[in-house]
Amino acid sequence: MKWQSIRLFWIGLALLLGLYVVQHEKIASILDLYLEDILYLSWEHMGLVVISGGLAILIGVPLGMLLSRSFMDKFTAPVMQVLNVGATMPTLAILALSMSFLGIGKVPSLFALWLMTLLPIVRNTYAGMKAVSTHLIEAATGMGMRPLYILLRVELPNSLFVIFAGIRTAIAINIGTVPLAFLIGGGGLGELIFTGIDLNEIDMMLSGAIPVALLAVMVDFMFGQIQYWFIPRGVNPQRS
Repeated sequence: MKWQSIRLFWIGLALLLGLYVVQHEKIASILDLYLEDILYLSWEHMGLVVISGGLAILIGVPLGMLLSRSFMDKFTAPVMQVLNVGATMPTLAILALSMSFLGIGKVPSLFALWLMTLLPIVRNTYAGMKAVSTHLIEAATGMGMRPLYILLRVELPNSLFVIFAGIRTAIAINIGTVPLAFLIGGGGLGELIFTGIDLNEIDMMLSGAIPVALLAVMVDFMFGQIQYWFIPRGVNPQRS
């Protein structure tokens, strides 16, 4: 899996280089016209991703761990149904609702992005914790480990691979959704994309769309490497 991820990265890079060679003049024209805007809006775009995605991770992972406890079984389905709203409702509807309650700007954008990012993290954390073999838990209990110690030293390490998969999915969704935040004043590369569409300026639209795609590929590759090296060899199927 690791080498497959690296191979896909280099294939994507080769395709980008080929595109640059073929469309050198067009890309040079785009960079000449919009480079300053691309850099500024990319920074703003990633700021929205980091804040909303970071909050989703900080809340989603502990919430998924909590829901995996046996005493929370009767609350799991209702909580998942509430969180599922962020995945089932159209993105524009969530943005419109957040704008109606929180106004226009970055705050409603961050709330909507956080809500849409939360479900995959909670769901994968819950699934990963529940998938830990009962034999491992019984062995740890027989060794005299306390429940909290079992959670942190047995269950959590053995579920990290599934948790990271949820985080990667959530962040990819987040990066691809951030351009829509421009519609409610959130900023980001959506400014170039939607302004280019409105003005029928293909170069302007591409100057926003291409960086979004590149950011998604680079961030996913980064999380893939973190997943590979951070998760211990014994519980990481990519390193077994």
